[in-house]
Amino acid sequence: MSAVFITLNAASQLEAALKSVQFCQDLVVVDSGSTDGTLELAAKHGARVFHQEWVGFGPQKRDAVQRAKFDWVLCLDADERISPELKAEIEGLFAGQNPKAQGYDMPRCNYFLGRYLRHGEGYPDYSRRLFNRQHAQWSADLVHEKVEVKAGAMFERLRGDIIHDSAETLNNYLAKQNRYTSIQAEELAGRGKWPGVAKLALSPVVRFMKFYLFRQGFRDGWAGFVHISIGCFNSFMKYAKARELMIRNRGK
Repeated sequence: MSAVFITLNAASQLEAALKSVQFCQDLVVVDSGSTDGTLELAAKHGARVFHQEWVGFGPQKRDAVQRAKFDWVLCLDADERISPELKAEIEGLFAGQNPKAQGYDMPRCNYFLGRYLRHGEGYPDYSRRLFNRQHAQWSADLVHEKVEVKAGAMFERLRGDIIHDSAETLNNYLAKQNRYTSIQAEELAGRGKWPGVAKLALSPVVRFMKFYLFRQGFRDGWAGFVHISIGCFNSFMKYAKARELMIRNRGK
């Protein structure tokens, strides 16, 4: 099995991630120009390191998967790590024979504003990260990429967590979300998907009800409220930005 990462100036976080996947026989790091010691750190932990100019999240991860030695790949971000429980589960899947499924989804536990979120939009946040690349591959989306599955492929769920231990500040988190909504808006505008006023108004409301009320995001306290509030605002902004772009393009 290969563990694959994409990185950019991730030296402060990557070591824990690499240590958590030492049970994998192949470690791959595809870097887009780090200057902080990320490359040296990756090599120190036995990873094969490659350079690839940034082409967007989906294409970058597709490139990393293609560089793996094995068809089975475990895909992680630099600020994530495999919990001991998930490690034991994965090792059990490959003990003596190939797994019956072609891939696995696993819950991701997100650290946000000083606590690990356990409800709402922040958990279980199932992520498709372990798969056989003959049956699945990352989408070409520039942001909010997903694993696309070939017809007939079977995926199952694991119980152990991916720990998402982001150390970013709220200011940095907001800046990142602003970039993401801009990319999403460009994709929507490029498809000619005109968002109506109802879409702008209702998408944040539906998101709040789903995750904060029905999935009990309120149980994560202040951090849970801030997390869903930002998510709802993102829902509004991606459509507002898309509408702005389409109006601007129509006037050219």
